[in-house]
Amino acid sequence: MIKPIELVIFDCDGVLVDSEVIAVRVLVRLGEEYGWPLTGAEAVELFVGRSEAANNALVAERLGEEVAAVWGKRFHELHAEAVDAGLTPVAGLPEALAAITLPTCVASSGTHEKMRHTLGRTGLYERFDGRIFSATEVGRGKPAPDLFLHAARSMGVEPASCVVVEDSGPGVRAARAAGMRALGYAGGVTAAERLAGPDTVVFHDMRELPGLIAAGAVHQG
Repeated sequence: MIKPIELVIFDCDGVLVDSEVIAVRVLVRLGEEYGWPLTGAEAVELFVGRSEAANNALVAERLGEEVAAVWGKRFHELHAEAVDAGLTPVAGLPEALAAITLPTCVASSGTHEKMRHTLGRTGLYERFDGRIFSATEVGRGKPAPDLFLHAARSMGVEPASCVVVEDSGPGVRAARAAGMRALGYAGGVTAAERLAGPDTVVFHDMRELPGLIAAGAVHQG
């Protein structure tokens, strides 16, 4: 029997705030600067949804430790500038949050510092304050289940009673590995086919989210 949903776990970038388009643009620019040509699709596939540590390791493997250190610093600078220039919540997100009555939290591959910045700029930080979890708190980032299990444990809810709202391949795989249902948002940078899979419903408009949660939506296959 499928358990009723008791907790909605939100990813941050690309789900709450429309920041993944910024990240992809910055990654492509850095690739040009440091000799690693990346298309937008390649940046999504390689970097989006993963922890900062995992991304730094990927750059170090390709370009060396020294370049990776500079790359990481430049990424933070350029990303922060773009966020300050006009980051917004994901389209339809404020309306969706207003209609969701279940307990919620945030579990992101980003650092707490980054989330304070992005959620703060969009007026969302206070809504989730005290219920924000980062991959820096666990041993393994997405697609490992550690972060989502940590969030559920901290919120006092069994994994089977959680639903995760994600927009990346590593994120939905982490939710499945944690034994949670997943709602894959395909209205951002990740193609729908990258999100589809067991115990996952893919949707394209954030305004659909409250209805999907209310229905306890699950798709097998």
